[in-house]
This record gives sequence, structure tokens and C-alpha cells, in this order.
Amino acid sequence: MKTFTLTTEYIEMNKLMKLLQLAETGGQAKVAISQGLVTVNTITELQLRKKLRKGDKINFDGVEVEIA
Repeated sequence: MKTFTLTTEYIEMNKLMKLLQLAETGGQAKVAISQGLVTVNTITELQLRKKLRKGDKINFDGVEVEIA
């Protein structure tokens, strides 16, 4: 499991995926999210700009990331 430390109140899911190189581009992140391939706290998430806060966990393509 990877850990991402927030320095702000939240980060948008598509930006986090691009930042952590889970997707090569923002467009690829948006496609993965819209196809239901990303979960947030074990629930499939379709919001492209879902606000992730401390304690949230996302899972994409077998990679789990915890927001700290």
C-alpha cells in the first residue's frame, strides 16, 4: 500500500492518480474513473473530481493508496 500525505484540505481523485503516476495523463485517469475502475473506501466511484481527504483509501489496478 502506498501512502500520500496531504498538505491541503483535500485533493481531487483525478489529480492524485496523475500525480502518483497511476495514470499517465489526466485524460487516462478520467477514463478509468468513468469506467468504474477506481474504488474509494471499497465503493466504486464515478465522480471525476471526487475530493479525497485524510483517511480515504483508493484502489486502482491493484494499487491501494491511503491518504494521510
